[in-house]
Amino acid sequence: MTSISQRLVHDAEGHNTAAWPLRQKTLLTPTEEFFTRSHAATPTLDPAAFRLEVDGLVEHPQRLSLDQLAVLPRHQVDATLICAGLRRDELLALGPLPGELPWGPEPVSTGRWAGCRLVDLLRQAGVRDRARYVHFVGLDTVERNGERFGFGGSIDLAKALEGDVLLASALNGSPLEPDHGAPLRAVVPGWIGARSVKWLGRITLSLEPSPNYFQAKAYRVQRELNPADHRDVSAGTALSEIPLNAVMLEPTRDQPVPAGAVCLRGWAIGTGGAALTSVEVSPNAGADWQPARITLAGTAWTWSLWEATVELPRGRHVLAVRATDRTGATMPATVAATWNVKGYANNTWHRVPVQAS
Repeated sequence: MTSISQRLVHDAEGHNTAAWPLRQKTLLTPTEEFFTRSHAATPTLDPAAFRLEVDGLVEHPQRLSLDQLAVLPRHQVDATLICAGLRRDELLALGPLPGELPWGPEPVSTGRWAGCRLVDLLRQAGVRDRARYVHFVGLDTVERNGERFGFGGSIDLAKALEGDVLLASALNGSPLEPDHGAPLRAVVPGWIGARSVKWLGRITLSLEPSPNYFQAKAYRVQRELNPADHRDVSAGTALSEIPLNAVMLEPTRDQPVPAGAVCLRGWAIGTGGAALTSVEVSPNAGADWQPARITLAGTAWTWSLWEATVELPRGRHVLAVRATDRTGATMPATVAATWNVKGYANNTWHRVPVQAS
């Protein structure tokens, strides 16, 4: 399996995996191009022996095989998964982020997911009135602070009851591959990728959010360092919906371009999957703006593709892109507005320096 560090080096050498939709004019990312992120080795699981445990505040605890899950109605959702560390490298301008991967625009992909709906499973189990959160726990083995456990997290019950939250067993028309969570994973459209837990083995309904390390102590936005532990962000706010974002994929950073008309292309997505109301580009770091064209509109939970043409005289230029969405959200102008201890959820104007000659 290609390691994260190897993937970053590969991407830094010019293979921008996130640029696939621009090359192929499609919203979907082929499985072989789909980004992967995990905190432990991919587990080896026997589909025949697999059982999904459903417990906690339910009337009828469940222990379900893949065959039993397959009896539930099949549902399909197109959804963009975005790593919380997307564009973290830009925050390094304000200082180091110890222990964090310096992602650029790479960790994002859009897939066609298929499986059963979480809401159908919860109806079968019977949700008790006191339940407020749904916990997910994976069958991988992570080690933190001397303890070993499965990667996990939780979502609000209200989100869990939406019809598009899936227990997915297929991606892009084929069974899930091990690195993407086979045999079963959660897919939580519109939420940060960390909540779409892979190798799903347990679902627990609870009055409180998950106590799992990756819900309680990581994947949280905290703007002040804990002097006792610089990596502890337990005092921060747990990540949930993806923020409004727009990314320029062409041209790339420091790419030579011909002076004159230059085509800019990229993707944008609204807060929690909300519809976009505008995408704008700037040829001069945000001093002036002009509208971009949506060339391929996304669906409820996916990115949209955009394109624009700007005139560049010879010399050094800083291109920029920003977007707004139906919620009224806008993208901050500077990384100082989004900096946080772990470098999560950066959605400032995306700036790309180029040389026109």
